[in-house]
Amino acid sequence: MDQGTRGELVSRLAEAIRSVTTAHPLRVAIDGPPAAGKTTLADELAVVLRAQDRDVIRATIDDFLFPRAQRYRRGQYSAEGCYFDAHDRAALCRVLLDPLGPSGDRRFQHAVYDRDTDTASSPSATTAPADAVLLFDGVFLLRPELIDRWDLRIFVSVPFMQTADRARSRGTALAGSTADTAEIERSWRNRYIPSQQLYFATARPTDHADIIVHNDQLQRPTWEVRPHSSIRGV
Repeated sequence: MDQGTRGELVSRLAEAIRSVTTAHPLRVAIDGPPAAGKTTLADELAVVLRAQDRDVIRATIDDFLFPRAQRYRRGQYSAEGCYFDAHDRAALCRVLLDPLGPSGDRRFQHAVYDRDTDTASSPSATTAPADAVLLFDGVFLLRPELIDRWDLRIFVSVPFMQTADRARSRGTALAGSTADTAEIERSWRNRYIPSQQLYFATARPTDHADIIVHNDQLQRPTWEVRPHSSIRGV
C-alpha cells in the first residue's frame, strides 16, 4: 500500500489511466459510498488529464436516477429501495456505457434525469473521440449488471460512519439547521449505510476494483493496486 499527498495520488491515477490501452473510449468507474470523495477525485483527475490534452467526459450516477416516486416506492428510508430502485442502470448502459464500449458508435448522452425538476432529461447526443476518457462517479458501480462495462475500476474507501460525519458536517454547513442534521443522520442510519452493507454483501465491490483509494485522510490518502489488476503506473 502506498501513501502520499493528494497531488501524488491524482498523478498516480492519471498515470494508471494512461497505461490502459483500448480501441474505444476508456470507461473509468469511480465507485464508493456516499460522501467518500468520489466526485472530488473525479474532478481532480479531469483537470490533470485535460491539461495533458486528453478529451474527458465527466458524468455521474446522479444523472441516471429514477424519478422520486419510483426510487422511494419502498419508502424514503428503505435500504433495499436505495440499492435496487434508485438508478436507471439500463439507460446508463444504453446511452453511455455501451456506445463508448468496444461495439459502440461513440454517440453518447451523459444524462437521462434532471434532479432539479425530477423529470426525464434528454440532452443532445455527442460523439466521443476514440481516445476519450469517461470519468464516471457514483455508488454501486461494480454491481454485476455493470461490472463488465468498465475498463478501469477505482473504489474510494472510507469507513461508513466517517461518511455519515462528513455528510452531517456538509449538511450543517449548507443549511445550518439541526432539523436537517437529524434528517441526514436518519437517512444515513436507515438508508445509505445499510444499502452499502447490502452492496458489499452481495456484490463484493472491492474484490473487483483495480485500485482502492483509502480516502479517510483527504490530504494524505493511501492506495493499493489489487493483485488481479494489470494496470501500470500506480
